[in-house]
Amino acid sequence: MTYKIIAKLNENQILELVELYKNEFWSKNRTYQQVVKMLHASDIIIGLVDDSEQLIGFTRVLTDFVYRATIYDVIIKANYRNMGLGTKLLDAVINHSQLSAVENVALYCLPEMIQFYERWGFTTNVGEIQLMYRGKPII
Repeated sequence: MTYKIIAKLNENQILELVELYKNEFWSKNRTYQQVVKMLHASDIIIGLVDDSEQLIGFTRVLTDFVYRATIYDVIIKANYRNMGLGTKLLDAVINHSQLSAVENVALYCLPEMIQFYERWGFTTNVGEIQLMYRGKPII
């Protein structure tokens, strides 16, 4: 399987990303307009494309480039899973030149994905730190 890492999505790849999101429980309600806005506000974008430039994997990072970075939206197209592409995507993030000096890199994941992310040194042992969350108020 050949693939290429890209740092910016073209219009067709943005549409493909919206379709990838529609197939996941955690992102199925994302709209094209929201995704475009999100991409513009993301500090680092990493996509995986196949030989025909079709988007097959994606993740993004929000960071201050010094102290903190958070990885979001790690996703591989369903028919490309279990081929090691998730590993390639995370390797691209962890080895990204702009993130090499960042003190702490975080991410959110489901319990069944913890073992996958531990390969890169991620841990659930965060001491006394607690995640606090405020969702958009429902009107």
